[in-house]
Parts: sequence; structure tokens; C-alpha cells
Amino acid sequence: MGSGKSTIGRLLSEATGWPYVDNDELVLRAHGATPRQLLAERGETAMRAAESSALALGLEVPEPAIIGAAAGTILEEGDRDRMRDGGIVVWLRAAPSVLAERAAGSEHRPWLEGDAESWMRDTVADRDPLYASAADITLDTTSDPPDESVQELQRRLESTGRCP
Repeated sequence: MGSGKSTIGRLLSEATGWPYVDNDELVLRAHGATPRQLLAERGETAMRAAESSALALGLEVPEPAIIGAAAGTILEEGDRDRMRDGGIVVWLRAAPSVLAERAAGSEHRPWLEGDAESWMRDTVADRDPLYASAADITLDTTSDPPDESVQELQRRLESTGRCP
């Protein structure tokens, strides 16, 4: 959340011509509600299940494609396995203070209504090892502008030898 998945995903899509598929759009299409609405109306378990199903739908898009997965999908071992098996996993990471600053105030981000930076710091500490275990490429987005991050990501993707 706030790492640049949507921004960098869309820019990478423009640069490569590969389709970009966003988790929130898949959840809305498949469940008729946003992740935030699902959380409010049906609870966290239903929202997480919807995000997992959105990841599975995204991974069905023919390769090459860019899939913007929900940050919380990393919490489920099955989702981590799906990501690893589904292609090249890119972890966009940034400092918790930067993530909180970028993400706070967005209506679709329910977790940040209180002390956003504290929540982000705790969440990053819990999830970083999981992201690291799934990632083929780690890109720090703390300070680089999105277009520079996309150029670096393209360079790294090309170096894997697994991209068309």
C-alpha cells in the first residue's frame, strides 16, 4: 500500500504494451464491491478471500501481463505460492514513513484511519520477510520518481531472461 504498484504498473504497461490488471478492479468486477466495502460489510475474512480470488483471476491473464496484487495477499501461503508459480514477482518496497504519507487519506485504504505511520511500520515489519520470500526482484521506490523506477524495473526484468 503506497509502494507504487498501481502507478508503476500502469507506467510499465505503457512502456511495454503488456496489459496491467489491478487487484481492486478485479475485486469490484468479481464481487460487486470494493475491498473497503467488503471489509465494512462482510469483514476481513471476506475481503481477504476476494483479494485472493482476484489474484487468481489476474494470474489467468495470458503472459506477459502485469498484475497489481493486493498487499495482503502475501499473508496467505497459497497466494505466495501462486505468485511464485505465476511469473516474476516484483516487490516494490519503500520506507514505512513514505508508504504512510503516500497512502494516508485515500478512501479505499481503511487500515490507515488512525496512526497511519505506526500501522505501516508494524505491517512492514510483519510482512517484509514474506515479501522477501516470494520476490524475484526487489525495487526500492522510496525516493526515485515512478518513471525512473519503471526504467530500472525494465532493466531488471530484461536481465532475468524470462521476459519476452
